[in-house]
Amino acid sequence: MLSAKMEDYLKAIYRLEREGDPPVATSTIAETVGVTPPTATSMVEKLEERDLLEREKYKGVTLTPEGETVALEVVRHHRLLETFLTEKLGYDWSEVHEEAEILEHHISEEFERRVAAALDEPDVDPHGDPIPNDQLEPIDDVPAAVLADHGEGARLEVARVRDRDAEELTYLDEVGITPGTELVVEEVAPIGMVTVSLAGDETVSLPDHIADAIQVRAHDEAVAEVSGT
Repeated sequence: MLSAKMEDYLKAIYRLEREGDPPVATSTIAETVGVTPPTATSMVEKLEERDLLEREKYKGVTLTPEGETVALEVVRHHRLLETFLTEKLGYDWSEVHEEAEILEHHISEEFERRVAAALDEPDVDPHGDPIPNDQLEPIDDVPAAVLADHGEGARLEVARVRDRDAEELTYLDEVGITPGTELVVEEVAPIGMVTVSLAGDETVSLPDHIADAIQVRAHDEAVAEVSGT
């Protein structure tokens, strides 16, 4: 049986693989998990012994198929729990990440199935992140382009929002920017500010660090996805 800490490492490596090109450096894993490089190296060795990852000396690590399956299961638990907490227990979307971080290691498979059924098998969590299915098949979890990368005139739809900063989420909720929100980039200021217009021509100016937290897709792509064309 894997410890919660081992599962945390596998989930972190899974995310890092999708944000960049594997293999993932041990120093990057250490920074993400919040430990020293020697501590991360020790854990990597344990996970390698269990055939959950492969390590290339001086390069980094890559999850094995078994390691990816474990990571996907933890990700499924986490994102289902975030959805359950918001939809059924009235949590704000800025509160659920930390709660799910704790609970994800301790729910049974039966509880997972009942949560999924109660939510009518959701595809995404409150932040727009895709939820792996119950077969733990690989998902399209590659981050989309961020709002800060688009120029003036771009018509976009919010796809996902970074979930690790409660203050960012509270602010975005207050200004009406959540997954599914349609917006147009009105101005990209050289001082590090992006101004967008929302439905009803309301405008919002976002600092670059907030614009970097918002993943978007072209509005035409979103329409085509919904219509199935």
